[in-house]
Amino acid sequence: MAGGEREEMSRGIAAGESARQLAGRPGRSPSTVSREIARNSGRDRYRAASADAAAYARGRRPKQAKLAQRPAPRARVEAKLALCWSPEQIAGWPRLQFPGDASMQIPHEAIYLSLYEPRRRQATDRSLTQRLRSARPMHRPKIARRPTGRGIIRATVSISARPAEAEDRKTPGHGEGDLVMGTRPSAVATLVERTSRCTAIVALPDGIRAEQVTPHLTRSLLGIPPRLRRTLTWDRGRETAEHQAVTAETRMPIYLCKPRSPWQRGTNENTHRLLRQYLTKGADLRTFSQADLDAIAHELNHRPRKTHGYRTPAEVYADLLDSGDALTA
Repeated sequence: MAGGEREEMSRGIAAGESARQLAGRPGRSPSTVSREIARNSGRDRYRAASADAAAYARGRRPKQAKLAQRPAPRARVEAKLALCWSPEQIAGWPRLQFPGDASMQIPHEAIYLSLYEPRRRQATDRSLTQRLRSARPMHRPKIARRPTGRGIIRATVSISARPAEAEDRKTPGHGEGDLVMGTRPSAVATLVERTSRCTAIVALPDGIRAEQVTPHLTRSLLGIPPRLRRTLTWDRGRETAEHQAVTAETRMPIYLCKPRSPWQRGTNENTHRLLRQYLTKGADLRTFSQADLDAIAHELNHRPRKTHGYRTPAEVYADLLDSGDALTA
């Protein structure tokens, strides 16, 4: 706010104008005018010259650190830093112990500045940076990593575009898939046929990035008879970033669920609950060979299911393979 504006405000205050009226002439916000008046002794003692001088003093740089100006809070801050309190804890604690006492309040930003800002380092004992959780003597600002393009899912096809025939399970050949995670970064991929609930488990010995998952997933899909490769619905994970390459190789379009919508792959999610009996979250799934996973899938596929009238997924899947009419593309 310029000196001329403050002079106009001073005259308006003397005339008894409200903050909204005072704000109208210079085109300022009423809240800006109210703050200007409050920080300069209020309406009864507001003077343009002293307000202008105070604004100039506040704007001068460099400013002395708050802790350098206040010995008592500085001693308290240093004592708490020595106890390995974080600056946020040091700033928050006085709000409970001394509510309403502005002299005891120090924002955590001021503590960090006193420790790291070169012009303010004399405000506190710099050796106390060793008591911070980072223990860094110098501040290292976070630098946003430039995107590399890896893991970005392009040309996604939403589940809303999936053929309606996939919904009622009457037409076989529509599958669901996702990763089952062990101790990171270990995982395996699962493929479940929606009609039969027949499951395949795919080893991922190389990792869970898209370029590591794609060859193993493609090989497993190619093992499915072409007439049963109608669609595949997958979670919206980065491992599907190369879904177009998988579709080009297998002729099986991949549809992605909406974010945070696991129920759109309900068959796959229920299968994962069964698999946790074999593949626990704390296990390194890279130790399971493809033969090990095939044995688990075989056991699961030969377990009777209530939804099939206690027939097994393997039996239902075999019937689908024998039924030429049902598999006509």
